[in-house]
Amino acid sequence: MSSIAIGALGMGALLLLLALRMPIGLALILVGGVGFAVLVNLPAALSLLGSEPFTVASFYPLSVIPFFILMGNLATVSGMGQDLYAAVYAWVGHKRGGLATATIAACAGFAALSGSSVASALAMGQVALPEMRRYKYDPRLATGCIAAGGTLGILIPPSTGFAVYGILTEQSIGRLFLAGVFPGLLLTGLFIITIVLLTRWRPHYGPPGPATSMPERLRALWRATPMVGIVLITIGGIYLGAFTATEAAAVGAFFALVLAIARRRLTGKAMTGAMLSTVQTTALVFLILIGANMFTPFMGVSQIPGELATLLKELALPRLGVLAIIIFVYIILGMFLEGFAMLVLTLPIVFPVIIALGYDPIWFGVIMVVVLEMGLISPPVGVNVFVVKGIARDVPMGQIFAGIIPFWIAMIVCTAILIAFPQIALYLPNTMVR
Repeated sequence: MSSIAIGALGMGALLLLLALRMPIGLALILVGGVGFAVLVNLPAALSLLGSEPFTVASFYPLSVIPFFILMGNLATVSGMGQDLYAAVYAWVGHKRGGLATATIAACAGFAALSGSSVASALAMGQVALPEMRRYKYDPRLATGCIAAGGTLGILIPPSTGFAVYGILTEQSIGRLFLAGVFPGLLLTGLFIITIVLLTRWRPHYGPPGPATSMPERLRALWRATPMVGIVLITIGGIYLGAFTATEAAAVGAFFALVLAIARRRLTGKAMTGAMLSTVQTTALVFLILIGANMFTPFMGVSQIPGELATLLKELALPRLGVLAIIIFVYIILGMFLEGFAMLVLTLPIVFPVIIALGYDPIWFGVIMVVVLEMGLISPPVGVNVFVVKGIARDVPMGQIFAGIIPFWIAMIVCTAILIAFPQIALYLPNTMVR
């Protein structure tokens, strides 16, 4: 049997194991190890299995992941998400669709601390959904904007999605973080435009809330200032070359800890919960990365990536046509696979093709994360949809998915803009202080 056929069988076995609900990290280790043993030899596969866990666990740049996860958990404990929502709500809540707009803006701000789409959707949903219900917002708009806004958690830096992509493709995590800033703001703006258009078309979707006095607005803005300061320090420090992405994560976690203590929110129970959640999430991500480091060599010796790149070249398709095919395949996969699963399963095959076509790997990382965001709200496996469903138990799943459609279209528009104008993503990384 040829190496390509064995590689294809390995891909099929991996998809079967994922369908049977085996944890993705374990499935990658099993398929990668067995496949590498078949194509090379058993001692080489055992050597790989013995070395990769230590290699991943001791890789210094990966410490960015637990630090940023801890920063997000501490931000949740200290109530920074609530303060940000209150600040935006005070300024735009009196307009039609203002509460939904405040939710999107607060999700964007909280994403800059949490780095997690699920955490953003959960935190903002618990704060925003009761308010939108109180002012008779249509359930489709209310749940749709929370699910869509939560996806900003893996685009606006810091982002675990960018961190994993950077490790798998050996790209600078700091540059990836900076590349996500303007696209994140662009997608936030497109989401807000979507809300404005929806509420103009159907005014009953988002009735205006009560007006807030200027002193109240200023007080709300002042309470949100510390959170904005942490974001500016971490991202600004990377841009100015003051510290690396890993150091920025440590600085951000430290200031989040100081703020939580200053607000007297950090009880022993809260600190234990934040630490435990950080360890659990970090362990999950590291297991996936260990599995990826087993699966990638298997894909390499199977020769599938090289053959695919050769095939695409022989088809003589334009670069844009190949990119469109890749994005379309990712959109379809996103309907069935979780984001991390898509990254580790497809990057060993797709990334060499992207490099062969001459695309910038940092720019493609942004495109890939936006497409992963689409998967987070695509039926039938949209993770964020199930998070929102857990908060809005009385809203039928069909209504939540119906509310998501306009925001999903906005993501398509965002992807098209980033393809047409790649400098939106590349400007900050290309001008950062080395």
